[in-house]
Amino acid sequence: MSEIKKVVLAYSGGLDTSVIARWLQQVYECEVVTFTADIGQGEELEPARKKAELMGIKEIFIEDLREEFVRDYVNPMFRANAIYEGEYLLGTSIARPLISKRLIEIAKETGADAIAHGATGKGNDQVRFELGAYALNPSVKVIAPWREWDLNSRDRLLAYCAEHEIPVEKKRGNKSPYSMDANLLHISYEGDILEDPATEPEEPMWEWTVSPEAAPDEPLYLDLEYEKGDIVALNGEKLSPATLLESLNKMAGSNGVGRTDIVENRYVGMKSRGCYETPGGTVMLKAHRAIESITLDRELAHLKDDLMPRYASLVYNGYWWSPERQAIQDLIDNTQQFVNGKVRLKLYKGNVIVIGRESENSLFSEDIATFEDDKGAYDQRDAEGFIKLNALLMRIAALNRN
Repeated sequence: MSEIKKVVLAYSGGLDTSVIARWLQQVYECEVVTFTADIGQGEELEPARKKAELMGIKEIFIEDLREEFVRDYVNPMFRANAIYEGEYLLGTSIARPLISKRLIEIAKETGADAIAHGATGKGNDQVRFELGAYALNPSVKVIAPWREWDLNSRDRLLAYCAEHEIPVEKKRGNKSPYSMDANLLHISYEGDILEDPATEPEEPMWEWTVSPEAAPDEPLYLDLEYEKGDIVALNGEKLSPATLLESLNKMAGSNGVGRTDIVENRYVGMKSRGCYETPGGTVMLKAHRAIESITLDRELAHLKDDLMPRYASLVYNGYWWSPERQAIQDLIDNTQQFVNGKVRLKLYKGNVIVIGRESENSLFSEDIATFEDDKGAYDQRDAEGFIKLNALLMRIAALNRN
């Protein structure tokens, strides 16, 4: 511990990380640098600065990373159509590599010896933070207090606050009983009654979405414009990546779109029940597959689908900065150069319905696909030889069985 003179802490200003800041000062007898990232969690961040100052922390970093988050992390992931275990849109997972990157950069800027985080020893985030950190600085020292201390309950944390004069709110008040994580892409909910996978979530839990039953009776129509696989305009208006996602969240959420209730397989080995609100991301996934349906070659599209589960697992498990994820990303990004055009959607009571797609790079040919007279564009007699050649292996196998 004497080797650690300065630590950069991923700091939210909440109970856990406030305790960690003081604990690092007490146990490691080191200087603490705090880093608070604004990635769209919707909370005022200045109180975190004030709490850090009250604990004598001199170097305090509070950064608005919303545009970088969507541009460099969310958008590349949606080019891959990534979805984990068929349902999870990776909202928490995709935020961690950006935070890890800034922790490493700030450690270098401030001459810190180590980084620290508040992830528990049961979850995925400890893996994501640390794999990212080691990938960017192989010699970095990482401190994970939840794996070292015995303050493993809220009461013990509050008692520590009282003993060490840590300025945190001690009363529950109207605080949610759930463990929550929010950013511009999603909100996650775990704990409390959700620990029983047979129990239905309570309606007041949801913060971004109305229930499909309470959604408007009239559908909402959206027009999305794509350039190289990314949405660049909403209803004809050019918007920055973060502003666009924020707008989609509000529109989709108000129409009951984006709720998911799943039991997922954590990387550390346990099953975990979580509920997620990802309204804008749900729209993005549906629309991106729609524009790809007319702009991607069949085999290229199928290759992407083959790679997607591997890509999603890499993101979920914390391997964003791994060579294999970056190699897959290079391939995916290469496929997106002609993924341009417009998609028209209808949002209605929890549903995202594609009602149109068009592109100057479309591979769809009405002349060939038509059920009417194709004027010789497609010779149906060619299909006979095609079928017989493709049936050859099965015909030979059938003869052998007989």
